Amino acid sequence: MPQVCLSGNLRAAVPAENIPPQAERPSRRGKQNDSIMAKTIDIELQKQLDKPQTWFCKYFPKRIQNVGEKEIADRQLVYDFKDGRSHEAVAQMTAARMIEEHGDGCSQLVFIPVPASSVRKNEIRYMDFCKRVCELTGAINGYDHVRVCGERLAVHENRKAEKEIRKVSIIEFDEEWFKEKDVIVFDDVITRGISFGMYANQLESFGANVIEGIFLARTHYKV
Repeated sequence: MPQVCLSGNLRAAVPAENIPPQAERPSRRGKQNDSIMAKTIDIELQKQLDKPQTWFCKYFPKRIQNVGEKEIADRQLVYDFKDGRSHEAVAQMTAARMIEEHGDGCSQLVFIPVPASSVRKNEIRYMDFCKRVCELTGAINGYDHVRVCGERLAVHENRKAEKEIRKVSIIEFDEEWFKEKDVIVFDDVITRGISFGMYANQLESFGANVIEGIFLARTHYKV
């Protein structure tokens, strides 16, 4: 199976001065090539973000104050889901949305999550959840066709041009299996949509057709 790396959570920030000078001062041609590549990536991501998206609640990070009881309850639902404690409730919401939109056509659709950051987290968060959603809808369970097989550290540059060390998940795809399949992608929380967009692009590079994204919550910062 081919392996692909997907970014996980931010672990540390590395000051720019700690990066070798040659890494900080690429040639003019290198900058032009980087700019062209960035624009291409942006276009490909936007193509995915323009697809239908559904989320069931708002997620306010803990640092956001003055939220109401509903927002606190929704935040706890997100935490519980991430820890594998509320998959039935979320499966019921997800299945209801899929049946409302696709009806009997669900049986022709693959349902698959954006993998969690480790083997253990992926299993407790998504294995039973995906099974239950597919039981309720008749959809094809894609869980076993994408596997998290490890993590490694990688250096990324954030929007402030600071160097960051992040953990990235090493993902194995059953590439041939996805060819010519219509896919619904699920993720627990969407913020900017980068993880969803990159994952959907990867699936489509194997010949899949991602038709929509479903999310438990969308991140909000203003009450």
